[in-house]
Amino acid sequence: MMISRLAVSILLLFALRGAGGAAAQERAESPVPASSTQMLLVLSDTPDAPFGMLRRFERGPGGGAWRALGDAIPVVLGRNGLGIGIGLHDIEPGTVPEKREGDGKSPAGVFRLSSVFGFAPPDEAGYRGIPYVRVAADLECVDDVDSEYYNRIVRRGAVTEVDWASSERMRAVGAAYETGIVVDHNTDAPQRGRGSCIFLHNWTGPQDTTAGCTAMAPTDLTAIARWIRSDRDPVLVQLTEAMYARYRQDWGLPVVSATEE
Repeated sequence: MMISRLAVSILLLFALRGAGGAAAQERAESPVPASSTQMLLVLSDTPDAPFGMLRRFERGPGGGAWRALGDAIPVVLGRNGLGIGIGLHDIEPGTVPEKREGDGKSPAGVFRLSSVFGFAPPDEAGYRGIPYVRVAADLECVDDVDSEYYNRIVRRGAVTEVDWASSERMRAVGAAYETGIVVDHNTDAPQRGRGSCIFLHNWTGPQDTTAGCTAMAPTDLTAIARWIRSDRDPVLVQLTEAMYARYRQDWGLPVVSATEE
């Protein structure tokens, strides 16, 4: 059967539209899970900025528009700003370097928030919707890249062999770890040397930067820790302003007004 040139042109046009639609759908795929209905959004001015602002958002089950909760709060980041971390996202390499162990950078990207830790006994802590771990004297987060337990929180007395030469003894850190939220950065089959022991925790002051975590006023952190719930699949989205402008629409992130600053 003969096909006219017009018919061929129409078929080609629909084929191109279909390809374009598929590409658009691929670009629009968000690293924020559809199951996530709680979000912490941290934005910094530049990759090297050690300070940022945190906003809370929530949405209904099954997706939909994000709704802001409360006011933006100040946070401190790693002393050297942000580096691309390992989480739910796929960020193209560019002006922001990859996060590395000991680089003094907080991870940029999208990460689940899996548990809370603190000094208080579980029955006094008040964290009902998410797993809670009490920080005892033997609780450590291993940052030795050669250890089998790299980037894991363990109790020293519970392991068969202490094979690490370096770790954070979490109780000894003091007030900064009196309350904390575990950020799932580089947790699934950890890549050695890409960063470990990333938390949201109390700051010791609004000018005191961290070694790679994100810190804030204790009252703000406690409110957030009591707000997040595992059944709402909470995530941390941490980006520079430029990265946010690039990915906001494709990732379905909430609109942030500059007037809020």
